[in-house]
Amino acid sequence: MKIKCIAIEDEPLALKKIKEYIEQVDYLELLNEFNSAIDAIGFLKQNQVDLIFLDIRMKKLSGIQFLESIQSKPKVIITSAYDEYALKGYELNIADYLLKPFTFDRFLKSVDKVYNQLIDIKPNNGKDFILVKTEYRMERIELKDILYVQGMKDYLQIHTSDKKIMTLQTFKKLLEILPESDFQRVHNSYIVPIAKIESIERNRIRIGKDYIPISVGYKDKFYNLLKERKILI
Repeated sequence: MKIKCIAIEDEPLALKKIKEYIEQVDYLELLNEFNSAIDAIGFLKQNQVDLIFLDIRMKKLSGIQFLESIQSKPKVIITSAYDEYALKGYELNIADYLLKPFTFDRFLKSVDKVYNQLIDIKPNNGKDFILVKTEYRMERIELKDILYVQGMKDYLQIHTSDKKIMTLQTFKKLLEILPESDFQRVHNSYIVPIAKIESIERNRIRIGKDYIPISVGYKDKFYNLLKERKILI
């Protein structure tokens, strides 16, 4: 997996150092570099980027202002000589904060953290399966085998026809890669595949021997989807 990244840095020497570090990491691909955050905004509108290395103190538009201005945020690693912006950066959900001057070892720890976050679940890209990170391996799960997904505190448990898989994920991230027309969240703690529904009674879905509750907050969207797909008569 290649992480597509850009660097936004108005100090030439600092930018050179970041580029040198990026070149030493085989899973990083530098798409572009900018000495102005304003120029980077236009690039982001036209290109898919996984990671941004971002300086804070820049002319015209600061790194913080840049973060507040973009809607779709890739992973962001702030690179700054000033530590007073760290709290604000984390409030904006950055991945890490590198205080200049930082070593390659510290840089590598930071990008490894991002890499692990991005590969936790790989998009299926129209395929019939997903890869889910569980324990120390990537587990292949066929979409047709998923019976339902259950939230369990900090984990998700994916119930399939022959096993249960625990993964440290969020419902939001999982729903981003599951086909929306085939998988629906019906409760704060459950996602179900439409094709596996055997019956619905008193706002409960039966799949095999299990009953999945349909909560008030998801009820209308769920039933409307069934009507749109001409499943509910």
